[in-house]
Amino acid sequence: MDPTIRPAERQRDAKAIWAILEPVIRAGETYPLPRDMSEKAAMAYWLSSLHKTFVAEDLATGEVVGTYYIRPNNSGGGDHIANCGYMVARNMEGHGIARTMAETSIGQIRELGFRGIQFNFVVASNERAVGLWASLGFETLARLPGVFSHPRLGYVDALVMFRDLTRS
Repeated sequence: MDPTIRPAERQRDAKAIWAILEPVIRAGETYPLPRDMSEKAAMAYWLSSLHKTFVAEDLATGEVVGTYYIRPNNSGGGDHIANCGYMVARNMEGHGIARTMAETSIGQIRELGFRGIQFNFVVASNERAVGLWASLGFETLARLPGVFSHPRLGYVDALVMFRDLTRS
């Protein structure tokens, strides 16, 4: 599947974005968000005015199948490095949507003038995400031992991953 990427619209996309976020948040396996996070809190976070939020839409059906945001990783002297969050609809995992969103977002991040992308907390047991980022040129800069409380696996490591955008 080759989805189209467009900016999220709060009124139009909120229900579809929540349908993607809720099962991921409730599962508690890949994001360090409270598993009981309310819809209101989750949507305030994902659609924050500090984020540029996008959706991946299936052209054939018009269904929103993924979402991501881009924001500065820090403020002030660190605002030239981007941070992002990505989620794919559970029923669409394994269809290349995450890769399409990642590749598109890297181009957008460059256009926004960021010099790099840093992921502060990639859950190491999320092998698909770790593999995707590695395949797109991200380096693992640090392994944080046992910092994520996984509901099935117990305490697992998280990774700090980085891609320098000043090099090809």
